[in-house]
Amino acid sequence: MPSIALSVSTVKPLGDRVFIKVSESEEKTTGGILLPDSAKEKPQVGEIVAVGLGKLNDNGTRQAIDIAVGDRVLYSKYAGTDIKLGTEEYVLLSEKDILAIVS
Repeated sequence: MPSIALSVSTVKPLGDRVFIKVSESEEKTTGGILLPDSAKEKPQVGEIVAVGLGKLNDNGTRQAIDIAVGDRVLYSKYAGTDIKLGTEEYVLLSEKDILAIVS
């Protein structure tokens, strides 16, 4: 069985899904205490690296996605599928799980 090498450029989300590069989690608290990996919370902010074509409606038209590649977004804490490519972490989720665009 042949193996497939995944990279950011080979992942193309389908439908209304988006592919997000997860932002780094905080290394230390605001008081300066260093956090071990087990104590770090999963970040909820990331940058859009790929978007699908949009949800296919019953009449065959596509509903446009309101976000674009490069947007920084806030997404639901337990949404999507976590994917690790090399040392980078990504999440693949539906557009409905994105809560806001952040600046």
